[in-house]
Order: sequence, then structure tokens, then C-alpha cells
Amino acid sequence: MSTDPPTPLTPHSILNLDVLFNNPVFAGGIGLAGLGAAAAFGRRATISGIALLRRQMLVNIEISKRDPSYSWVLAWLAQPRDNSGFLARRLTRLRNLSVNTTTKSLSSAGRVDEGRTHADFRVQPGFGRHIVRHRPGVYIAVNREKASTTSTATGEPHETLTLTLLWPHRHVLGEVFTEAHSLAQSFQQGKTVIYTARRMEWTVLGKPRLKRPLGSVILDEGVKERIVGDVREFLAAQQWYTNRGVPYRRGYLLYGPPGTGKTSFIQALAGELDYSVAMINLSEVGMTDDLLAQLLTQLPEKSILLLEDVDAALANRRERDTDGYSGRTVTASGLLNALDGLAAGEDRIAFLTTNHIDRLDPALIRPGRVDMMVRIGEATRYQAAEMWDRYYGDIDTDRLGRARFLARLADLGLFGGDSQNPSVPKRHTSTAAIQGLFQFNKNDMEGAISQAEGLIPRTFEPESLPTEGSTIKSPA
Repeated sequence: MSTDPPTPLTPHSILNLDVLFNNPVFAGGIGLAGLGAAAAFGRRATISGIALLRRQMLVNIEISKRDPSYSWVLAWLAQPRDNSGFLARRLTRLRNLSVNTTTKSLSSAGRVDEGRTHADFRVQPGFGRHIVRHRPGVYIAVNREKASTTSTATGEPHETLTLTLLWPHRHVLGEVFTEAHSLAQSFQQGKTVIYTARRMEWTVLGKPRLKRPLGSVILDEGVKERIVGDVREFLAAQQWYTNRGVPYRRGYLLYGPPGTGKTSFIQALAGELDYSVAMINLSEVGMTDDLLAQLLTQLPEKSILLLEDVDAALANRRERDTDGYSGRTVTASGLLNALDGLAAGEDRIAFLTTNHIDRLDPALIRPGRVDMMVRIGEATRYQAAEMWDRYYGDIDTDRLGRARFLARLADLGLFGGDSQNPSVPKRHTSTAAIQGLFQFNKNDMEGAISQAEGLIPRTFEPESLPTEGSTIKSPA
């Protein structure tokens, strides 16, 4: 008979969890699940930490293509850089590139080389991610992206340029934009930028043009000096306008027959002042009063506003043309309010031109909208003499040729009847016609004198249908 104490009974769990935990398969699954959860939590924590670190350690700046600095920064990024050093050679490899090409014709010794042009290629970062070195120890990450949306004005896709730097290097952004702006100005040194309105924004029209010297535009005696002096006085009087609460803007109207140098003078004046020219075509389909007012309040900095042929732009059109255009869209009242209304901008120099001042509404040319009206008329004796000296002054040293040329024009009555022969009718010619004559006779002043009769204004009659076998033999 055994005397061993009885074995105590182990209490069983209601759910038998001890059995489950003692099961190696179940315990392994719990372990794997725990490891997965821990890994997921660690991954999420890592991502959050990296994002937090990026927010704390990095600074991003996004530049839209619509911003003027977009092209400046791209040109700055295209400049050659010193990438010496182990780290720089491996980080700053640009693999996605784009090219910006400019061309110009080659000429030498007065001879144009047939078919030869000079091409200037500027390589810049293309779409994608890049890293450039600004200076030793300072790197900039560049991300150039093209959006799926397009501009309503040009139809071009929207683009953005994002620059990323370390937070301690954030002050470098100021250096970047300063250098980019200086570089852009160096590209435009000696040139005049022409802007044109496209829908709701201003865009550069073609390539910047070489500045036209103010002396190359010959106006009547004292006219050019009077306008230039008034513009310079206006630019120096901004504080005077501010102190008296007067809107800081000035308007000029140049009127007279075509070909007298109105537009050429405005372009030369812009070059003299180192300004650009912003043109608006009031006759453009889609140009409305609201759009005109908005454009005038968003003029490019340091630009001269040019509204050409305002009389033709506001003339009544047919109610509907064959192309479906149903008349003008810019009204006279809309133009008046844009120039001098509640929505009119300030810090503006505006030039209006017209061939027919009698067709303009008196309200358009009142002071405040047009502060100075100047007639740019037909060629005078003074202008013809100045133009002769400009073209032939180096070969006509004794000025005898100039005297013969002026006498010939007077005999033809081209100075308004300033002729000794009373039978000669009173005529006028334009400076554009004289310039064309001189350009046709380069370095040949005798040819210019002998062909002066071609300056007589021609009248054209309606052409009749040619008869069979007839040919046209008259010169153009």
C-alpha cells in the first residue's frame, strides 16, 4: 500500500490558452506577427522621422515658368562649374540635359557669307532631378518638372523648377537669384526687350534687339530733345508726384503721316533709357476692356507702353466679317478708363501713335491721358541734311554733295514748295523714303543725287486687266 501524497490537480484555463501557447505552430505565428508589426511600426517611424528631418533640415523653393526668374535660374544653372573633388565628381553628374540654341548670320568685309550662320549652344538641366555645386561644401538639388496642364495664353505646358538646400545654407538662395539676375542682364546688355500681350500675360516677342542709337533717328530740329528732356524730367520727379498725390504716369501722343519715324523714335528712346517696350494690339481678337485694364496694371518693370495706330484700333468695323468676327472688343470708354481711370496703373510711360489725329476722341487726348502731343511730320531741309551727314559724311567731307542734294530736293518741291520755280507743285516726302534712297545707294552719293526724283510721292490708280500680250515694264 503506497504512502505517496496525491498529485495536485493543475487548474485548467477556461479557454485553454496554455495549450495554445504551448503549441509551437501558434507561438511561431504570434512571433512572426509581432515581428511584422514591429517592422511596420519601425518603417512608419523611420518615414516620419525622415520627413521631420527633411522639414527641419531642408528648405525648398519652387519657381513657376510664368515667373521671370525661371529663365534666369535656368541660364545660371547652365554656367560651367568647378566640380573637382571626389564628392563633387560623383554627385554632380547631369544626365538629363536640354539645349537652348541661338543663331546669327556671319558676315565679314562687307560680304555676307552664303548660308553660313554662327550657332551658340547653351546646355542646361533638363527635366528630372539634378545636384549642382554652388561652391565647395554647398550643394543644391534641382528638380525640373513638366505639368500635364497647359497655359491658356500660349498652349505650352506648365513647368516648375524646385531648388532644395540644407537649412543652414538657406542664405545661398539670395546669392543664386542675385547672380542669375546679373547674368540675365549681361545677356541683354546693349539690347532692347520687346514684350507683347498674349491673353492675360506679357511674353517676350522674339529675341532682344540691339539698342537703336538715339542719334540714328532724325526728327525735326529740337523735337527729339524736347521729348527726351520731358521724359527724363518725369523719371526724376517721382517723389514730387507722391508728395502731391498725383498719379505717377505720363502719356505722349506722336501723330503725323506714316514713315516719319514715330515708332523708330520710341524704340531708340527705350534704348537710351535702358527700358523695354511693351506693345498692345488693340485690334486683336479677344482683347476686351477688362483684359486691357489688367494688362496695363501688370506692365513689365522699366518698360514703355506702346499703343500704335489708336485711330484704326477704335474705328467702327462691320458687324460680322467672313471669319465670324463680330466687331471691335475694346471700346473707346474702356481705353479711356485703362489709361486714366480707377483701374489705371501707375509708374507708367505711355506712347500713343496715330496717322490721323482728327479721328481721335477729344477725351482721349486730354491732359492726364496725353500730357504731350508732338507732330512728327514730313521731312524738312534740316532732317534731309542731318540724314545726308549720317550716311555720307565720311566721304562728303566738303559738304558740296549735301548742298547739291538739298538743292535738288528743293527744285523738286519736296520741302513744301521751297523752290525757285513757281511751276513746281508743293510736295512732301518722308524720312523713310530718304533713308530707303540712301540705303539703295550705299557709298554712292552721286547715285543718291541722280535718283532724288524717286522721292516724289507716287499715286496709284486702280489697275485694269492687262490685254493679251501686254507686259508690265515699269519699275517698282
